[in-house]
Amino acid sequence: MKILLAVDGSRYTKKMLAYLATHAELFTPSNDYTVFTVQPLLPPRARVVVGKEIVDTYYAEEAEKVLAPVSKFLLRHGIDAKSTWKTGRAGESIAKLAQDGRFDMLIMGSHGHGTLANLVMGSVATQVLANCKVPVLLVR
Repeated sequence: MKILLAVDGSRYTKKMLAYLATHAELFTPSNDYTVFTVQPLLPPRARVVVGKEIVDTYYAEEAEKVLAPVSKFLLRHGIDAKSTWKTGRAGESIAKLAQDGRFDMLIMGSHGHGTLANLVMGSVATQVLANCKVPVLLVR
């Protein structure tokens, strides 16, 4: 099975990983995993002021802060996952990669680094569900 793990480094990412670790049917080296994170775009003026090279470095460093612990966790469990990241709107980017990458399943936390306005389900999760045709497993 080809599984996309959408992560943002929040406590719900940790809950999602804990859920995976306790469900052997999903958490097996025979599955093909890709770990994906989306970095929010900096304001256009900030990008102009600091320059493309600094902005690109910033995005890469921030993505690595999210991806490295997840990759380390998976490797400890014998899973060598691919990892990738993008900049932009998280919900749309996750749904697009899930579909374009022909994933069998998308797994993500129900909430992330969001506001209290999204108490039942996070806004990114809502956007993913609205735009994704791939089965989604939300972990709360």
